[in-house]
Amino acid sequence: MLDLFPESDAVLRAALHRRYTGAVARIERHGRVLFERAYGSTRADTLARPVTVDTRFDLASLTKLFVTTIALDAVARGRFGLDDSLTTTIPEWSELPQRAITMRSLLAHTSGMQSGAHYRSLRDRAVEEYALTAPLHAPVGSSVLYSDLGFIALGVALARRERRSLQALVEGFVARRELGYRPLAKHWHAIPATECDEWRGRVQGSVHDEKAHLCGGVAGHAGLFGSAADAAWIGEQYLAALHGRESSIDRLLAREAVREQAFDPTLRRALGWALKTRDDNSCGPGFSLDSFGHTGFTGTCIWVDPQRDLTAVLLTNTVYFGREDSTDLRRAFFTGVTTAVDRLS
Repeated sequence: MLDLFPESDAVLRAALHRRYTGAVARIERHGRVLFERAYGSTRADTLARPVTVDTRFDLASLTKLFVTTIALDAVARGRFGLDDSLTTTIPEWSELPQRAITMRSLLAHTSGMQSGAHYRSLRDRAVEEYALTAPLHAPVGSSVLYSDLGFIALGVALARRERRSLQALVEGFVARRELGYRPLAKHWHAIPATECDEWRGRVQGSVHDEKAHLCGGVAGHAGLFGSAADAAWIGEQYLAALHGRESSIDRLLAREAVREQAFDPTLRRALGWALKTRDDNSCGPGFSLDSFGHTGFTGTCIWVDPQRDLTAVLLTNTVYFGREDSTDLRRAFFTGVTTAVDRLS
């Protein structure tokens, strides 16, 4: 099985101990696993443990894909209208410009909400309150601005409407044993460590994202821990809906979710997902133009190619060695994936 993807395997071997301490790659086609391998360890010191294929990583912004799916399920059940104002659920917006925000605009990052805020400015106030009340960066619908605050607000809206915690909503819907928020302390040593920051020291087993940390580890934009199989599962739900296999997502909403909602010259926006826009995107030149994916700040990434019926996941902890951009590493890995798939075909 390993010989099927020699280019991607070589990329990950070469980057081990330089760009990350641990990684897991998983490649699926037609809903079946073609390649899955673990690399390295959880950290770069005497406390290191080997990474295995079922190791849970801090998924970072891949969390948004799971929350997106929960939101679309709520739409399918009539709990929300995709294009209705959210003021019924978030009355704080009734007299603000935010009253024009819809679930579609939150998912497509066209809500006009600010991208985020530095944790130092948030430590003395509730992050969710800040997300709901911070002045807009731009008028609703006028432009694309990738926004963690928008997904924090989305998480609030879902929890209020369903009268359940966001954690219960996500973990109940997905129902995968290892996927979830706030891992138990006894499992922390088996989770790849992330950054050593001036606030918390070496972060391991606790969410890396500062805003999610201040939310108690549960937020709409970050906080989930899961395996490469968990990340591939979310991609397969959309591919399965597109290709007529069994899926947990309404087929029409799945199609809408991976259709362009807003143009951006770097990454076009679908609902929750980003769409390939240029060959220098992290998916590389080989993925088709209708491919959809997402990255996570800790070093996680997924890309899904509906033309090839292909899902590829790369989970790493590149932030362990600093905040250097890892697009080149991701692009090399995903280019190796399409090279091998096309050779097999």
